[in-house]
Amino acid sequence: MADTKVLIYDGSFNGYLTAVYIAYEKNITVSNIQKTSVNINGLFTNTKTIFTNLEKAKRVWHGVERKSMTAIKNIYFAYQSETEDVEILLFKYLQKLFKEHDPFPTEFSNPIDLKIEQLVKSVSHEKQHIEAFSKFKKTKDNISFINIEPEFDILPLISKNYRSKYNEQHWLIYDIKRNYGIYYDLEKVEIISLDLQDFYTSNSYSIGTFAEIDFTYQELFDNYFRSISIHSRINKKVLKQQEPILKHDNFILKREAV
Repeated sequence: MADTKVLIYDGSFNGYLTAVYIAYEKNITVSNIQKTSVNINGLFTNTKTIFTNLEKAKRVWHGVERKSMTAIKNIYFAYQSETEDVEILLFKYLQKLFKEHDPFPTEFSNPIDLKIEQLVKSVSHEKQHIEAFSKFKKTKDNISFINIEPEFDILPLISKNYRSKYNEQHWLIYDIKRNYGIYYDLEKVEIISLDLQDFYTSNSYSIGTFAEIDFTYQELFDNYFRSISIHSRINKKVLKQQEPILKHDNFILKREAV
């Protein structure tokens, strides 16, 4: 009888692909795939912790690529939606894709395909909206910056467009909601995190969190970025931790469908 488990991964896309690889390698019947940050319901839930392995992640990604370039975009965009249970939804999508003698359909024909299509459209729409309407401002050290609070995790998806379009200036696009950004230094794009503790401490409000005061929050961040040196605020530890993932994410971004 096949082993049934909930697979627990570190929350990275490469970690998710590793979980998919392990599921096939160990012949695991997967009941769910969840990030380590998610509380697991059920006292007797059988779990397996997955450690990210870039080589295994790449093998899954190359396997998808051989099947369908449409699936490449669908999987990556849908994953960035951060929708609840998107991991198990995509796992079922991949199972269908990898079945022998079951060619990938040219049209969406079942509930899983339709849900994936809906997520891809929503993420694509937000990506295009930010690329079209977000405008750069300047920091104290003359870095162009944009602050965003997107519904979806779209920074990895817009990196290619901004890298190509604004390749003669330093720029930073920062996701306030997720507290990380992408920074271009005229040579490469890197994932960074900024030390914002002083900002949060000195600008706290007794009426609630910043998220409850949208306009003031955005204005405060704009003023903050204009008045500080970005270079001194970059969290080098987070950047170092992300470095192996960046190498593979760049590989993925080269295959981004616009």
